[in-house]
Amino acid sequence: MAASHELVSVIVPLHNGAQTVERTLASVLAQSWPAIEVLVVDDGSTDDGPARVARIGADDRRVRVLHQANAGVAAARNRGASAARGDILAFVDADDLWAPEKIALQMAALTQGGPSVGLVYTWAAMIDAQDRIYSTDHRPQAEGWVLRDLCRANIVGNGSSALMRRDAFEQAGGYDTSLRARGAQGCEDLMIYLRIAERHEFRVVRRFLTGYRLSAENMSSDALRMLRSCELTLAEFRGRYPQYEAEFRAHLRGMVRWLLERALTTGPVRNVPVLLAKDGFLHAFDLFPSVPALLAMTVKARAPAPVKAFVQHALKQGGRYRLTYLEAAL
Repeated sequence: MAASHELVSVIVPLHNGAQTVERTLASVLAQSWPAIEVLVVDDGSTDDGPARVARIGADDRRVRVLHQANAGVAAARNRGASAARGDILAFVDADDLWAPEKIALQMAALTQGGPSVGLVYTWAAMIDAQDRIYSTDHRPQAEGWVLRDLCRANIVGNGSSALMRRDAFEQAGGYDTSLRARGAQGCEDLMIYLRIAERHEFRVVRRFLTGYRLSAENMSSDALRMLRSCELTLAEFRGRYPQYEAEFRAHLRGMVRWLLERALTTGPVRNVPVLLAKDGFLHAFDLFPSVPALLAMTVKARAPAPVKAFVQHALKQGGRYRLTYLEAAL
């Protein structure tokens, strides 16, 4: 069992996240793991997000605010890690949410796995602007030596799910700031997960402990930038692992499909024809069997709140809908 006094440093990059950061911090500060510090890195915000965080920090000394000129999410995460006091690092974006037992369950998995385990991730539920869950489809099972799995898809799924040892983070070189310089922000999390997987095992907690918010404002809404970021990230590893070429091709096709889902559910819808035109990465006919699921996801994400509530109630009554752990916690 993990020693509950071991400090976990939680790093929150913040850029104009005033509308959500208070809810994010509430979920972090509600963790059942007692030994945490929270470093919020203000990445050149122009809204009152940093002031809101400062007010929280005035009441809870676990919270600190660091400031820097806008340099991107990778630089903000690295700044937080450099100022952190813990040997365990956990990152959460300023619009995502954690269930109360997230860190405790990850620390148990990290301890049970032993020193070869460098990273523990959780299942993540997709949430909308009102914190309502609209998808629990992402349920990866991969753990152990997962490099090949990550070459095929980002099994961790987002930047708010992972908890990692500091030495694994440092051996990977931290988050790659060069993607922003190359106009390709978005896959900094995938990059560091691949680098960690070259040297360390992973573990997964098979519970929905992370709420991953998708909106038209967050970074992954820029489809072409995200796709370029994915291409550049995978290019680093293609030369080293030619035996995984089929996995790399599948990863790019999967990225295009995921970006298409993003465009349909949270927008901007103008990305849909652009992505469909990317036939070099995705065979459009492969989408046909998935059309009903894509339409259902679109309705779930875009329907007015009363419609969502009615559908959820109907599915519960029919026994086809289960309240997830994250929903119960929220």
